[in-house]
Amino acid sequence: MKYFPLLIALILSLACETPIPSESEATELNPESFLVLDEKKADYLYHFAYDCINQEYPNKLGQVLGDSSYLAQPSELHPAFYGCFDWHSAVHGHWTLVTLLSRFPDFEQHDAILAKLKANITKENIATEVAYFQDKHNKNYERTYGWAWLLKLDEALADWKHPEAAALRENLQPLTDLLANKYIEFLDKLNYPIRVGEHTNTAFGLAFAYEYAEKHDSTLARKIEEKARIYYSEDVNCPLTWEPSGFDFLSPCLEEASLMQKVLPQAEFKTWLKAFLPGFQENPAAYLEVAVVSDRSDGKLAHLDGLNFSRAWCLYEMGYALKNDKMLALAKEHFDFSYTKMDSGEYAGAHWLASFAAYAIVKGDKN
Repeated sequence: MKYFPLLIALILSLACETPIPSESEATELNPESFLVLDEKKADYLYHFAYDCINQEYPNKLGQVLGDSSYLAQPSELHPAFYGCFDWHSAVHGHWTLVTLLSRFPDFEQHDAILAKLKANITKENIATEVAYFQDKHNKNYERTYGWAWLLKLDEALADWKHPEAAALRENLQPLTDLLANKYIEFLDKLNYPIRVGEHTNTAFGLAFAYEYAEKHDSTLARKIEEKARIYYSEDVNCPLTWEPSGFDFLSPCLEEASLMQKVLPQAEFKTWLKAFLPGFQENPAAYLEVAVVSDRSDGKLAHLDGLNFSRAWCLYEMGYALKNDKMLALAKEHFDFSYTKMDSGEYAGAHWLASFAAYAIVKGDKN
């Protein structure tokens, strides 16, 4: 027994001299799974949004009519965001264009795009948009999907280092402030999250709004953190293999994971994710296959291309954070499947999919 203390000392000495590699040192990610937002992709993506942000028809207004005076042309009701078939698609079409110009200051179509942005996002046009959201019959218009995209547009304008960007953001500010306040008011009343694969999904809206709020609205950010924990912290065994539903463009399980990754400390998120999606980190492809669209002229069925892009951005977020190559590979598979089919000539997808593809690329780009 007299040699036992010496043995312990030797073990401790060797442990100190041979440190355990950190997670980042121990894992090398395969760059073949990464995405890069290069000018070739920008040139492909921009025209979808550019072509439709001033295309008034066909148009789905989704409004509540208080009386006959509410009947008006889309461009009268929504002079800033009347194109791209519906209000939210017009908003995220603007986000796409701002994002591309921000990344590529010398983009060939820079001046033409900027002219459209300046014509749409004026003080007068935004004042009309604000009045619409203040109407008693339409106070919940676009809740919360369109609200979240509007906040992302404001975030993109704030990030864009261009002389005109500050003026555009100032013009947009009254609507940004109104919808941020509406978001807080709504969350105070929403007792249960909405767990669907379409526009009203609560986790999606909160994840997008949180990216804006972390930078620009601490009150909204703290509210989102609070409500995310209330809604989701006890969730376990999300039925990922039940997805997708036929009209999904969002994954209820992955959108929730995306949100919780943002609001939880990393160690807490890892523990939560193991209970929420047990086995997923080890073999994600066993739980998800790319979604196949049977008819791209059908707006609801075309949602599934968007699902591939939104799954991709969630998988990229988690894959990079967890140093998980399998997630990254699955993200790239989803992205590639729909990216090559986006330019099908069908307006049902063309009016909105470029925004989803662009956001997936932003999340997949390690640069």
